[in-house]
Amino acid sequence: MKEVFPIATFDQNLEKYAELAVRVGVNLQKDQNLLINAAISSADFVRLVVKKAYEAGARNVYVEWHDDIVTRTKFELANEESFNDYPEWKARGLETLAETNGAFMSIISSDPDLLRGIDPKRISASSKAAGVALMKYRNYIQADKVSWTVIAAASKEWAAKVFPDVNEDEQLEKLWEAIFRTTRIDQQDPVEAWEKHDETLHNKVDYLNEKRYKKLHYKADGTDLTIELPQGHLWVGAGSKNEQGDYFMANMPTEEVFTAPLKTGVNGVVRSTKPLSYGGNLIDNFSFTFENGRIVSFKAEKGEEVLKQLVETDEGSHYLGEIALVAHDSPISQSNILFYNTLFDENASNHLAIGSGYAFCVEGGKQMSREELEKAGVNSSITHVDFMIGSGEMDIDGILDDGTREPIFKNGTWAF
Repeated sequence: MKEVFPIATFDQNLEKYAELAVRVGVNLQKDQNLLINAAISSADFVRLVVKKAYEAGARNVYVEWHDDIVTRTKFELANEESFNDYPEWKARGLETLAETNGAFMSIISSDPDLLRGIDPKRISASSKAAGVALMKYRNYIQADKVSWTVIAAASKEWAAKVFPDVNEDEQLEKLWEAIFRTTRIDQQDPVEAWEKHDETLHNKVDYLNEKRYKKLHYKADGTDLTIELPQGHLWVGAGSKNEQGDYFMANMPTEEVFTAPLKTGVNGVVRSTKPLSYGGNLIDNFSFTFENGRIVSFKAEKGEEVLKQLVETDEGSHYLGEIALVAHDSPISQSNILFYNTLFDENASNHLAIGSGYAFCVEGGKQMSREELEKAGVNSSITHVDFMIGSGEMDIDGILDDGTREPIFKNGTWAF
């Protein structure tokens, strides 16, 4: 007989979510500093997270607020040169916090169409300026030197995009329900549920690391892609450990296991299966052609100019930095909700990422410089953008050193 749990109220779920973000997401330690990046539309939830952080023993909790309307106003009215600037004081502050074992939490909630109609060159210039200024800080993140997590909070504009056919007064509630469900807040003990989920993903990680495939071959409608893996590559998934040995969960939700491709080892064609929300614009029905790792051509039914600016961010943005495996029957995929948000949509689909690779995806990578990582075959870039390619028809074979092929995915889900 199925066990029936009491139905929690919205406030109870919100409190459990805040607790999970602090205790499991960043796993905040006593006397540790925490930086939260969030929109002012999420103020009520942020205040609850701050409370939970201090209850967990935080030394200081700093909140970096942003506002979608202010952001949009700048892109509409500011002079062209301003998009080449990024506050040096902000970059140095992030570096200092990282160097002193601070923890970092991003709470995302922005409207997927926030910058629709804005000149893509402005968006690209702004992204480049931030990417250059934050390179040192992002190296801390991408090497797991510090604890960090990305979670979401529902907003009115985002909810309207996800549930356009629902009454306006119910949209926000439905998006919060979806967030609670996909982050396992609807479970009796979310912390225990995450521990079990973490174990499940690590079983996949262990299998793949034991196999040591030389290449992966992806086949689906519009996709025929071969990806070579670097020598000493490591598959990872779910939780990670920072430099202090503290366990944290970088993304909530997460359903993926991932590694870095060999920068020059990607060949073939790949087609997107979900829209990509990038720079406040949607890119849809797009594809890439790769030769020796490099994107040599691309096209998009919607947002092609924005996609062009993304690919041309720097030299490294012409290459891949991440390959991730997600079963098509994952809970997020089965929800049949298109979130228009990479944190969720990437966990409903196999995906790839343009740009920088994670240092911890090769043996000894956490101790390597970016130059050493490049020599090991891990791409470097000032950007890292995931895009979704999975479907219920996708097959993926693992190819061993001797050429033997073994199924990893069959019809969109795990074959082992």
